[in-house]
Amino acid sequence: MERHGHWIGGVLVPPSAGEYFAVLDPESDRPFALAARGTPADVDAAVQAAQAAFPAFSRAPVNVREAVLSRAAALLERDAEEFASLMVTEIGSPIGKARHEVQRAADVFRAAAGATRYLSGKTLPSDTPGKLNLTFRVPLGVIASITPFNVPLAKGVRLSAIPLAFGNTVAMLPSEEAPLMALRLAQLYREAGLPAGCFNVVTGFGHEIGDSLTGHPLVRSISFTGSTRVGAHIREIAARTGKKLTLELGGKSPLVVLDDANLARAVQAAIQGSFGNQGQVCMASSRIYVQRGIAAEFLSRFGDAARRLGLGDLRDPATVIGPIINARQRARIRAHVDDAVAKGATVECGGRWIGHRCEPTVLTGVTRDMLCHSEETFGPVTAVYAVDGLDEALRAANDTRYGLAAAIFTSDLGHALRYARDVDAGMVHVNGATAQAEPHVPFGGVGDSGTGREGPEYDMEAMTEWKWVSIQL
Repeated sequence: MERHGHWIGGVLVPPSAGEYFAVLDPESDRPFALAARGTPADVDAAVQAAQAAFPAFSRAPVNVREAVLSRAAALLERDAEEFASLMVTEIGSPIGKARHEVQRAADVFRAAAGATRYLSGKTLPSDTPGKLNLTFRVPLGVIASITPFNVPLAKGVRLSAIPLAFGNTVAMLPSEEAPLMALRLAQLYREAGLPAGCFNVVTGFGHEIGDSLTGHPLVRSISFTGSTRVGAHIREIAARTGKKLTLELGGKSPLVVLDDANLARAVQAAIQGSFGNQGQVCMASSRIYVQRGIAAEFLSRFGDAARRLGLGDLRDPATVIGPIINARQRARIRAHVDDAVAKGATVECGGRWIGHRCEPTVLTGVTRDMLCHSEETFGPVTAVYAVDGLDEALRAANDTRYGLAAAIFTSDLGHALRYARDVDAGMVHVNGATAQAEPHVPFGGVGDSGTGREGPEYDMEAMTEWKWVSIQL
């Protein structure tokens, strides 16, 4: 098997301890490559390389950064099938989802290229005659980016291109489930003309080297996408060390369907939100609240649609459901479904496994004492509840410690706006799925779903610092 080193200072570097770990194909759990097993020494080398590159890169003309990011978008589109194919092998992504993610990542590159010209300041009045006050933003320095397995390219680009757009440099730790995508992204940056040291990748296990990165004294800001548990730990490190922070964490996103909804569109959104990327999505519609008068019809249509979802060859565009990423996550999904059934829930469809793939599973009769009621399952499992109306739906939707995404289907604008106002979520979609993303919007949640927002305009606060300059004329 091919061995892959870290990417530090613009070149591949072998691991300092000489150790590698196997990268597994989730369809079979067979290793297909070896990636460097990082150590704190490797992390320090990556951060030092980023710090060394920062002065020149931060002072480069804006059109230099803009050109690099624009070229990166074009190169990604040129190599779209290569990136999509890697995603199929490395994380078990169905090809349709993989191709969609590649295009999303290209769009993020272009949004980041535009963001290079967002940096601006103000002139402010003064109490002193003849004095001019200027304010402007300056880049921070080294940004630590930690990316997840489920959207490795989209998040890899988002958590690197936007920091680079503002003149920062990046040290990235990708999920151990998807190290090769980050390394391929590094090669793309090199071809796009990014100076050596501006983007660095250390592969390995977060529990072994994550603290070495997030707690490094040269790291000025942290961007993390992953579990709420790890996010809480990183929040503590940032608080102790005075670093800026953006966290995009878990979710238990509610979808509400009222009796005046377009039922066909609501079912399609529920399918997309619940089972896209085999439910391994932080914005997944894991709680669906349907007004009682249409609940039976919705459930019938929803179940029929779920049963038709393809579980075939991952490279067939008709395939929607792929394998669950690893044995630990498969066990979690099984435990959630088994616990629900043991406590009285009904499996309306699905619930069976084909190899490492879980069939799209719809539960009813889920109660508060069941694991899947409040915990994130992170698989193709959702629960449907009947409610009397908007008031009950809102109370149920807000009965969670999460607050990432929410959606409602209704033709009543008043109901839609009330839900958007009162639901505790960072992102709300009317007549659309819970799982949505665009490169320029404020992406993020409240509560245990995160801190801060991703997106060029909104990342600016976490990745730059205000500077005040006064001039006495």
